Amino acid sequence: MSAPFDFLIIGSGAGGAAAAYKLTRAGSRVLLLEKGPRLPDDGSTLDPQIVLREGRYKSHEIWQDAAGRDFMPEEYFNLGGKTRWYGAALLRFQPGDFVADSARQLLPWPFAAEELRPYYEEAESLLQVGRFDAEPDLARIAARLTRGGWQADTLPMGLSPAIHDNENAATHYDGYAVPNGLKADAQYRLLDRVSSLPNLQIETGAEVASLLPSADDALRIAGVRLVDGREFLASTVLLAGGALHSPRLLQAYITKQGLAGHLSAASSVGRNFKKHILTAVLGFSPMPQNDRLRKTLLITNSRFPSSSVQPLGGWTDRDIVRSVLPRWLPGFVTEFFARRVYGFFLQTEDGSHVDNRVVSTVNGGKPALLYAPKKLPQHTEHRSFVAAFCVALLRARLLPVAKPVPLAGTAHACGTLVTGLDPATSVVDGEGRVHGMANLYVVDGSVLPRSSRMNPALTIYAWSLRVADRLLADKGIKKAARETVS
Repeated sequence: MSAPFDFLIIGSGAGGAAAAYKLTRAGSRVLLLEKGPRLPDDGSTLDPQIVLREGRYKSHEIWQDAAGRDFMPEEYFNLGGKTRWYGAALLRFQPGDFVADSARQLLPWPFAAEELRPYYEEAESLLQVGRFDAEPDLARIAARLTRGGWQADTLPMGLSPAIHDNENAATHYDGYAVPNGLKADAQYRLLDRVSSLPNLQIETGAEVASLLPSADDALRIAGVRLVDGREFLASTVLLAGGALHSPRLLQAYITKQGLAGHLSAASSVGRNFKKHILTAVLGFSPMPQNDRLRKTLLITNSRFPSSSVQPLGGWTDRDIVRSVLPRWLPGFVTEFFARRVYGFFLQTEDGSHVDNRVVSTVNGGKPALLYAPKKLPQHTEHRSFVAAFCVALLRARLLPVAKPVPLAGTAHACGTLVTGLDPATSVVDGEGRVHGMANLYVVDGSVLPRSSRMNPALTIYAWSLRVADRLLADKGIKKAARETVS
């Protein structure tokens, strides 16, 4: 059994990496455990054949849905987590996104937006968030859209300006892992900055089998046991495995230790699952569309306050067309359509419902994601939003084809260890600690009570930096932590 660490973090995505970065820079002994490997730098993570058609780097874990059908969530296990694959849109939630709206079943945060402001700023600095001008094709489309009542604003992106000089990276970053650091992911922007420090230990291929209780108190976590039998101990444990996986570890622990009657929060673990209501829209033009980055504008409409549109980044839309058209079609036909497409990602904030939940095991030991669309205003809004945007695209001289993103599309999953003030209806308090547990914290998207109409990644980074700040303050080293932020 290894010597104890100050902090043990399970998961290396946005939340896990942000916490590891800040805690390590402050001098704490940190162990970061990642279930998956370090991704190769051989270019294969930019290859559409390997990434889209083969799905080589996706998890192949089988889940069940509410109807008992098997499906595979689009999850990734690798150093840097999903941030290696995300589209790098890094937006702040707005002040209104932190308050409750009971009519739409939107839960409140335990604090106001201002509490996260310094951590948003810190995350934006670390990730080198910037904005890019709209390229010619998108500028023309946006001009036609805005004449119809839509608004277009530049989108804050975690991309290096040098990406313009690398065509493959510029056209394959959204849904692909960029191996040269031109995209601001958790590995390159955070973990690589501290990986050489002696007080950080990173273990890849380290799947956690269970949390371990303290010898005299099951409400205190002593450490973890891995699938391979290794055990690690730490003073404080942070869950950062994501909204589908962190609750499963906690559910299993509560069951094994018989804590359901001792923890008010136990009944909420895994519940309140939400994800953005998502639809992909491909717009086909009579003329070739030659933009490269594409994902440079956020498009909204005041008639749909819970919804937003972003272009798909790079040539992801071309790659989608190539992957879905029949292979028997002549290549020139496939390329004709692929080069004339402009893709868009439409998202609407989902509400919270206790019956939408993650269950650690069901029949045959498979995990389950029990999610059914509820008849909430935002679902109605999304349908109207998609229809209105498709009409707007027609007026902008693009022929739209819309396809809803199925349950397997879990890119913006959150809510399953929701933060809140009341242990009877939430799992995590405003400081990031699991209600009733002495030393168990959560720093991933599972805490988010709302997902806003924006991508949640920057908010996860900010939440995690804030939790790490609070942990360091408890240990009397807050000043050192702040001095070492770069």
